[in-house]
Amino acid sequence: MAHKRRRKRQLVEEIELSMTPMIDIVFQLLIYFIVTFEPQDVMAHLDVYRPSPEDRKEQTETPPNLIRVEVYAEGYIINERRVGLTELERVMTRLAAIDKNQTILIMATANSKHDQLINVLDLCSKTGLKNLSVVSTN
Repeated sequence: MAHKRRRKRQLVEEIELSMTPMIDIVFQLLIYFIVTFEPQDVMAHLDVYRPSPEDRKEQTETPPNLIRVEVYAEGYIINERRVGLTELERVMTRLAAIDKNQTILIMATANSKHDQLINVLDLCSKTGLKNLSVVSTN
């Protein structure tokens, strides 16, 4: 007769992993990073060029002409004349050929689309006009 060995059934206990200490550590790390975070001041890194007091000599140059470009939802107006994008590009190219230091005042209305403003800024960059002022109007 063969004698069979019987193994004792081992009682398997379920291992329970407590999440409370892990959550406490995560919250402590979160609080530590929030408290030690130092936001950088973006305004401190802006380049601002102010004229020096010695440069207050009288200028004999005539001030540059002001060119007004108004951006509407329906199109563009340059110096009180309604134009399309291709006409605006042609006029801007002609103005840049005369003087690249002209001041361009770009007035965007609240209902104009952003890509229309970007188109005007791209045209100014393409033609070499650099004295730009962008204003938002109602």
